[in-house]
Amino acid sequence: MKKLLWVECQKLRRSKIVWITVFATVMIAVIVFLGGQDVYDASQNIDKVGWYITVAQPLATIFVLPAVIALLGSYMICREEQEDTIKSLRLIPVNEANLTAAKMIVTFAFSILLYLLLFAITFSVEAILHFSDLSIGMVLNFLKAYFLDGLGIFFAISPIIAFVSRMKKEYWLALLFAEIYSFVGLFTSMSNTLKALYPITAVFAISGYYDASTWQIILSCISLLLCGCLSVLILKGLQHSEKS
Repeated sequence: MKKLLWVECQKLRRSKIVWITVFATVMIAVIVFLGGQDVYDASQNIDKVGWYITVAQPLATIFVLPAVIALLGSYMICREEQEDTIKSLRLIPVNEANLTAAKMIVTFAFSILLYLLLFAITFSVEAILHFSDLSIGMVLNFLKAYFLDGLGIFFAISPIIAFVSRMKKEYWLALLFAEIYSFVGLFTSMSNTLKALYPITAVFAISGYYDASTWQIILSCISLLLCGCLSVLILKGLQHSEKS
């Protein structure tokens, strides 16, 4: 497994898809920052301590990061099939179940890293603008929230990665499906029950962005775990269909 993980990381180093995901993360940070220049009550939003780091988290999740993470994961799984290198891998031979697991693990790591990158950008701006007003407790709470967002979003979009891989179509479909899937979260957030059950907004309950009761957090955890189980079942089917 260590070798497979190392190989997948090396493949990504030569891929433009990583730079697309990093660029998307930086761009959402820039867009939110520019949005913070709007003036309300004679002051700009960006002048309020914590505004930037708070607002970037949900906007990135609803509009950008789940889609690019789904794109990255489906690309990693689909690339051998589409580039017709899977036949060579089977001659080695390579355990395809382990290979797929390695790709999902790398995607999981990138999901967390992208959210930590967003945190690093937003925190740096907050530190430049409001360093004296930031507390260690506040920063650690935001760090925890962004980390849990990265972890939860991977589980939330893992069925999309698995489904697109099973379809054996263009991996760009994952971007489209995940974008629609994330956008629906705007509507499910209007209901206390739905926002705890819908995977995208369930992430916010777990990370602490939403004020959630213990019962809502439990529902959110169950929702994300079911997403993870569903993706495993779909990917098992993918392995079976490739060998048949």
